Amino acid sequence: MRRIVGFAAVLLLAGCSNAPAGGSAPAGEAPKEIKVDVVATGFTHPWELGFLPDGRVLVTERPGRLALVEQGRRTEVKADLGDVVARGEGGLMGLVVHPDFATTKRFTTCFNTSSDIRLVTWELDGAEAKRVKDPLKAGLPTNPSGRHSGCRLTLDKDGKLLVGTGDTARASFSQDPANLGGKVLRLDLATGEGGVHTYGHRNVQGIAVRQDGLVLAAEHGPDVDDEVNVLKAGANYGWDPSQGGTVDRYDEDVPMTDLERFPDAVPAVWSSGSPTEAICDAVFLAGEQWGDMTGVLAVTALKGSKVLLFTVTAEGGVHSVSIPEQLDGAYGRLRGAELGPDGALYVTTSNGSDDKILRVTRG
Repeated sequence: MRRIVGFAAVLLLAGCSNAPAGGSAPAGEAPKEIKVDVVATGFTHPWELGFLPDGRVLVTERPGRLALVEQGRRTEVKADLGDVVARGEGGLMGLVVHPDFATTKRFTTCFNTSSDIRLVTWELDGAEAKRVKDPLKAGLPTNPSGRHSGCRLTLDKDGKLLVGTGDTARASFSQDPANLGGKVLRLDLATGEGGVHTYGHRNVQGIAVRQDGLVLAAEHGPDVDDEVNVLKAGANYGWDPSQGGTVDRYDEDVPMTDLERFPDAVPAVWSSGSPTEAICDAVFLAGEQWGDMTGVLAVTALKGSKVLLFTVTAEGGVHSVSIPEQLDGAYGRLRGAELGPDGALYVTTSNGSDDKILRVTRG
């Protein structure tokens, strides 16, 4: 389960500033006391982590595998994943462990099939998983190439399932209220009932929920303008590569948030400008070990091969951004981010060969 954490509007500890140039927020001071340990190896594109009550970690791997990690050892989970289509950006991706896992043993995954992207709920018995709700939700669009598959899962403060979806590189999908691509969905975790929460997205790759209910999403831009957005129910985030339905091609020269075409669209609270970082998963830091870094938003980056730390105001604005040098290019592409029960930040690499789970603490 993605932990929902408390908030403090803080500045990072003094250190050497190395925040990216060109972003829409000032450079912050990067903390020096960050420690990174490799806790498990031998994965292939580990996409999402879920911590179980007994201390084990459940991991989705994009090629279509589930694994359990216990004391640094990876064990493959026996599961029927034969309908997973792993191609390009698609495959077995999002994961959320149910809050009542201790009694139900249930978790939900998100993956591409040959016909759609779907959510399936599973029950774990030892090192074997069986489908118990198949599907929980089906009919999310997919691209045969796997492009822009979205698939990030988390729970909001009310226990509803938030699902970030991609536009699958189809021009009209993001602004089409009848299409589930380019959206954030809000669903009942038990039944899959619910629908579109926000729309006008390109490819949502991270969703983080603060204790007060604020939800921030990390989203891929084209060749400019990765975005961090505050999600507001019913809001439009302004991506429209169809130019209002006037072009048939997927026109990526349009703005990520087109305020001329959609004056009521919600502007991003942070934009990368150029170059993009390919920002990915997002989680708020919390717990005694983080001290005055509690409430900082940690966001992984694929192309940028780093973790970005955002100081966030009470209203959800971004005060400043910094990058700890220990997580700047040292481990390659970084994808998953999750707080563990020990309060540490766990991050996955996504290089495709002997990928790792990293444990990040404040030394």
